[in-house]
Formats: sequence, C-alpha cells, structure tokens
Amino acid sequence: MKVSKILFILIMAMGTMISISANSWFAMWMGLEINMLAIIPIFSSQKNMLSNESTIKYFIIQAMASMILLMAAISMLTLQSFLNQQLSPWSNLMMNLALLIKMGAAPFHFWFPEVMEGLSWFNCLILMTWQKIAPMMLIIINKMNLMLVSAVVMISLIVSVISAFNQVSLRKILAFSSINHIAWMLVAGMVSQTIWLTYFAIYSLMNLNITSMLQKTNSFFTTQLFNSMNSNKLNKLMFSMNFFSLAGIPPMIGFLPKWILINSAYLEKLELLTFSLIMLTLIMIFVYLNLVVSSLTISLNENKLSPKTVKMNPTMDFIMVSSLVLMTLMFNPF
Repeated sequence: MKVSKILFILIMAMGTMISISANSWFAMWMGLEINMLAIIPIFSSQKNMLSNESTIKYFIIQAMASMILLMAAISMLTLQSFLNQQLSPWSNLMMNLALLIKMGAAPFHFWFPEVMEGLSWFNCLILMTWQKIAPMMLIIINKMNLMLVSAVVMISLIVSVISAFNQVSLRKILAFSSINHIAWMLVAGMVSQTIWLTYFAIYSLMNLNITSMLQKTNSFFTTQLFNSMNSNKLNKLMFSMNFFSLAGIPPMIGFLPKWILINSAYLEKLELLTFSLIMLTLIMIFVYLNLVVSSLTISLNENKLSPKTVKMNPTMDFIMVSSLVLMTLMFNPF
C-alpha cells in the first residue's frame, strides 16, 4: 500500500473520531467533512475507471447530505450551541435524514449498491464498516423518533430482501446485505449502545473475512466464485462458515448479537419491530444459502482434501483462524 493511502486512511479515521467526540454541531459536521475528503483519494484509482465513477457518485451524494446536515446544524445553533435533547423537531428530523443518506439506509439507499459496484474489495470493506460508525453514533445521540426508526427499518428490510434476489454481482449482494444489517443496527442503537457496539464489531469481523477471501480469489460475480471454490475444499468450508455467520445461523457467532438484540427489543415492548426483523431476515437468509449451497454442491475439477492439495498462505491462514473463532465464540458464556 502506498504511503499516501496510509496517510489518507489515518485522516479518514481522525475525521470519524472528531465527529463522534464533538461537543457541538459544527465540530460534528467538520469531522464528517474531513472524513469524506480523505476517503475520496482512497476510492479513486488511475487503473480503474469504474472506481473514479463510483468516487464521483459518492462525493455528490455525501456533499448533498452534508449540505442538509449543515442547514440543520445552523438552525440548531440559533437555539443551542451544544449537544442537548431539547431540539427543534424539524431540525432534528432534517439532521437524522441527512445522516441516513450518508449511511445508505433505505429509502436513501439508491447510491449505495452503485458505488459499491465500482470499488475494490478493500474499499467496499471501508464503505460497509468504518463509514457507518459516525452516522450511526450521531443518530444514537440524536435519539431518533420511534416512528421514523420503524419506517426506516421496515423499508430497509423490504428493499434489501427484494433487491438481493437474482443478483449475480457479489458486491451488490453484500451491499443489500449491509442495508439489511443497518436495520438491525438501528434497532440495536435505539435499545442499547452496548448491543449496537457488539453487533457492529461482529459484523465488521464477518465482512473482513468475506472480503479478504473474495479479494484473494479475485471474485466479483457468482460464476467466478463457483469456479474459484471448485479447486479447494478448505476454501469452500471457510466461505460457507463466514456466510452462515453473516446470515445469523446458529451456532455461528453472527447469531449471538441478533439473539441479544431480539431479547432486549422484546423487553423494550418492540414486539412488532422484532417480529418484522425476524421474518424478513429469514427471507434474506435464502439469498445467502443460495450462494453457499451452490458453491458447495457444484464440483467440476475439485481435488481431494490432502496436505498436498491444500496450499495455505498468510491471508488464508488469517481467514481460517478468524472463521474458527467466529464459530467457537458462540459456545463461550456471555
């Protein structure tokens, strides 16, 4: 990785930290802008024109959301310069909508799959994980209205389920999967910050494993994935375990935060929202299982699993260890 890329990654991280630790609306907006301006050079690439196109789309959407956010912050500064909960309802609504646009939650998700489609797997990982920290934390601080949360959660679940069907692009599948998990994280943030942090940490680790494997096999479409899985049984096993975990199927660790969230949301009298999360996510699991079962059952030139045929490298070692940790952590007391 180039030194300039590392520098921009550090500036991007600094922008997020400034935003979530700010004690005024203006400082929060400034942190988001630093984060956005640092990520533009990370996303752009001279070798890939699709990356440049995705970068421009990302910049336009984020700039529009920042404009709405600044308008809301200015209207709030006329009343109170520091963070408090006694805010103007319209300004609060405007700010939350701008943060939802920045995060890519439905019905403001239109840019998210299109931007993901042109990025490398490393950049996709940043977009799916790190870029959600600041908007999500600020929404939790803002105490978003229950009706608005319920509407966004329901639309995110429905859109992700419908759009993920019959997709052949792995980046778009993971993009709609991310929109589905945004719905879970919004409910988690509304119930408890600790549950949200647990959910986000496990979700980030699962995405790290999956994107690392897809980058190693250079797979961007389902047909490429099936071909790359045909040569190695161990790859199939690791890939299946990570997708089962992403789907939240026990005994994988991805089931743990969903289990905790369902229990906590039920205790908070959010029965209808909890039921919707469970039922619509069950349909989303079909998309994951379609990928996993196809990659497991299709075998054209598959070799037998033996020490000679299993060629390991540091990346695959990391993926295998992380996958085993994801599975075994489920059996630990919590």
